[in-house]
Amino acid sequence: MLIDCLATTEEFASLFTDRSVLDAMLRFEAALARSQARLGIIPAGAADAISAVTPAQFDATVIARDARTSASVAIPFVRALKAQPGAAFAHWGATSQDVIDTALILLLARAKEMLSRDHRRLASVLRALSEQHKDTVMLARTLLQPAAPMTFGYKVAGWYGGVARSWRRLSQSFEDALLLQFGGAAGTLAAYGDRGPALAEELARELNLGCAPPWHTHRDRLAAVVANLGIYTGSLGKIARDVSLLMQFEVAEVSESGGGSSAMPHKRNPSGCAIVLAAAARVPALVGAYLGAMAQEHERAAGAWQSEWPTVATAVSSAGSALDAIAGSIETLQVFPERMRANLDATGGAIFSEKAALLLAPKLGRDRAQQEVAEAVEKARQEQKRLEEILMIELGAPEDYLGSSEIFRRQALDEAE
Repeated sequence: MLIDCLATTEEFASLFTDRSVLDAMLRFEAALARSQARLGIIPAGAADAISAVTPAQFDATVIARDARTSASVAIPFVRALKAQPGAAFAHWGATSQDVIDTALILLLARAKEMLSRDHRRLASVLRALSEQHKDTVMLARTLLQPAAPMTFGYKVAGWYGGVARSWRRLSQSFEDALLLQFGGAAGTLAAYGDRGPALAEELARELNLGCAPPWHTHRDRLAAVVANLGIYTGSLGKIARDVSLLMQFEVAEVSESGGGSSAMPHKRNPSGCAIVLAAAARVPALVGAYLGAMAQEHERAAGAWQSEWPTVATAVSSAGSALDAIAGSIETLQVFPERMRANLDATGGAIFSEKAALLLAPKLGRDRAQQEVAEAVEKARQEQKRLEEILMIELGAPEDYLGSSEIFRRQALDEAE
C-alpha cells in the first residue's frame, strides 16, 4: 500500500483487493448457478449451495500461488469452489475466461459509479469557480510568457470543458463495455445445446449486465475504456499543470491547500497537483500496454489476455486517484485577483503589443508596425516606462481588451453540458 499510496485511494484500492475480486468471481458463479437452476440445467439445491459460498471460505494466497501453474486464477478458484459442500455443479459448462472477464466487468461497473460521483463533484466546483471569476482579469500565457489579457473564469471554463468532454467519452465506453462474458469452452456454449442463448440472457439479467456474443479475444470495448481513462486523466493533468504553475512563488495567482516540506518550513507545495500529474505521467504507458495486447490468438490468447488485469486495475485506480486529488485541490483553491492585476501591471503594457501593432498598422504597414512595437517594448523595459509612454498612444485597460472571452466562456460551459 505504501508503494501505491499516491497511485490510488483507499476506496479504489479496496475495489481491487483479493476479497473484492473473489466476491466478483463468486457473484458470477452464483448468478450462473441460479440461472441454470431456473432453466432446469442444474438442481435448485445446488444453486442454493453455490450462492451461499463467501469469499472468506477461500485462501487467496493459495489460489494466487496455484494460478502460476495454470496461468489462470479461475482454475484454482473453481477447484476450491467445487470443494465446498453441495457445490459440485459450480461452473457447469462455463470456462475460465467467462468468470475472469465477467468478474472484471463487475468491478468496472463499480468503478464507473465511483468515478461518476467524483466527476460530478469536480464539475460542480469548476462551474461555480468559473462563474465566480468571470470578471477576474489575468494574464493569458503562451509558451510560458505573458500574452494578452483574459479572465480567470474563461480559463476555468476551458478546464471544465476538457474534463466534461473526456468524461462523456469515458462514460460511454464504460456503458459499451459492461457486457457479460459467457461463451463456454470455445465461445459457442455447445455444452448447453440449444439453451445457450437463453441461459446467457438470463445470466446477464441476473448480473445487470448487457448481453452480447462472446468476446473472448475481441478486446476493443475494454481498450476504449482504458484509452479514455488515459484521455480523462490527461484532462485532469491539464488542470493540475496550470494550477501548479499559477501557484509558483513568482506568480502566486492561486494556491491550493497543498503540503509542507520536510526541510523548509516556508513552503506550500502543490501536493494535490503532484498526485494528478503523477497519474497523467503513468496512464499513457498503461494505455499503450493494453493496446499492445489486443492482437490475441484465435479464441483464447496466450499471454496478452493474462496481462490485462493489472493494466486495467492500475489505469482505473490512477484515474480515480487523480480525480479525487484535483477535486480536492479545486475545492480548496484560493484565487488572488490582486496578484493577477499586479502581474498584468508588471508587464509595463507589453500585454497590449498586439493591440498597439493593430493601431499602428494602417499608418505604418503591418511589418513596420510589428517592428516598431517590438522596439518600443524593449525600450520601455530598459527605461522602466510603460509602452503607451514610448509609443505615445492610448492603449486602455486590460478590461478593454478581453475580446470574446465572456462569450467563449459561456459557450465552453454550455457545450460541455
